[in-house]
Amino acid sequence: MDNTTRLQYLEAMGIDVWLPRVVPVQEQASVPDAIAENILPEPEPEPIDTWEALQAEVVPCTKCDLCKTRTQTVFGSGNKNADWMIIGEGPGQNEDQQGLPFVGKAGLLLTEMLRAIGLDRDEVFIANVVKCRPPANRDPKPIEIETCKPYLLRQMALLKPKIIVVLGRVAAQALLNTDEPISKLRGKIHALNDEPVIVVYHPAYLLRSLLDKRKAWADLKLALQTYKNIKG
Repeated sequence: MDNTTRLQYLEAMGIDVWLPRVVPVQEQASVPDAIAENILPEPEPEPIDTWEALQAEVVPCTKCDLCKTRTQTVFGSGNKNADWMIIGEGPGQNEDQQGLPFVGKAGLLLTEMLRAIGLDRDEVFIANVVKCRPPANRDPKPIEIETCKPYLLRQMALLKPKIIVVLGRVAAQALLNTDEPISKLRGKIHALNDEPVIVVYHPAYLLRSLLDKRKAWADLKLALQTYKNIKG
């Protein structure tokens, strides 16, 4: 007996017959679409830093209280493709007035120190840890250093110097994250981001302590020899 005839007999006898309901298969999403739903959008690329963009941030900066007493920020000056980077602690009165680093008596001595190892100022890039003059030329406070330090690190990233010469205790301690006195920091080759760092007495200090000029000369010769070793 075929299935159709059997169902007719069952229906005539009053027996309900349950038949499986056929549910239409919904159209599944295509594999590419299903995969696409789980793909996160690619992150936006980081903006490329430039000297112009960085300086445009520094000029009007009000991130710390030094902005309240400055005449202008002192961004830095020199060759933006230099192998040598010279870093001091902060602008003084002359620098604050002219907007350039190391332009007073200490700046004149720095120029002579560079000439002693065969460098002109326009061959190096000079900057400071803080970009605004601390009142009465006091040492910059730790909060002022930490607030301004990212600007300096961005300058270093843009310049990619072969060697860094740090002038004075404040700048050396800030960059090397140490509280050791300068007497223990000078005379050695330090490293910052794989770049050699030489610590030298600040020119302003040398104007007051002539006997230490000989030590400064030894440190400058160490910097020059370190640079020559890098260049091969």
